[in-house]
Amino acid sequence: MTDSAESQVYLARHGQTAYNHEGRFQGQQQIPLDDTGRAQARELAERAAPHGFRALWTSPLLRARETADAVAARTGLVPVEDARLMETDAGDWTDRYFAEVRAEAEQLFDAFAAAQPGFAFPGGESFAEQEVRVEAALADVLIGELPALVVCHGMVIRAAMHRRMGPRGLSFTRVANAGLVPLDPQAAEQADIGGGAQTTPS
Repeated sequence: MTDSAESQVYLARHGQTAYNHEGRFQGQQQIPLDDTGRAQARELAERAAPHGFRALWTSPLLRARETADAVAARTGLVPVEDARLMETDAGDWTDRYFAEVRAEAEQLFDAFAAAQPGFAFPGGESFAEQEVRVEAALADVLIGELPALVVCHGMVIRAAMHRRMGPRGLSFTRVANAGLVPLDPQAAEQADIGGGAQTTPS
């Protein structure tokens, strides 16, 4: 895993879903893009095309796969699914509204919203556990064909950048839907991420 390899990898958050819009935990459910998300995916494909990506990786969750398919239609690349790129398992909070959870467990919800490294979803996955699997997936991306685009989720991007930047990486906790983030930390800090409105990863 070299600096030159990391400079050739970009992470893209999937387009918007109804759950993003409503403030609701999707976790690892198969939630499709909404109309806005489909438009965002097409816009992402246009922004991705000039990079000349030679590999396209994606989370198998529907919202990511639909986004990757839009990129594939524009670039001719074949998406490679990797389950290690899935969003955090939200456990007992899956399918629940943010406001409802926060009313019941304010401190724990705030730890999630702040992406505190020690956070774990009740009955689900911890951010630390997610970081381990995400890093293993990215290690395979980095030794594969480059440049590469990885279509994934908000908390996957958080995990990748936290591993590389420490506390500074938490600025990537709320990447816009269809935002495009360089994996290289220096490039990421200067990048125009683009995408839609910033919605809380879920």
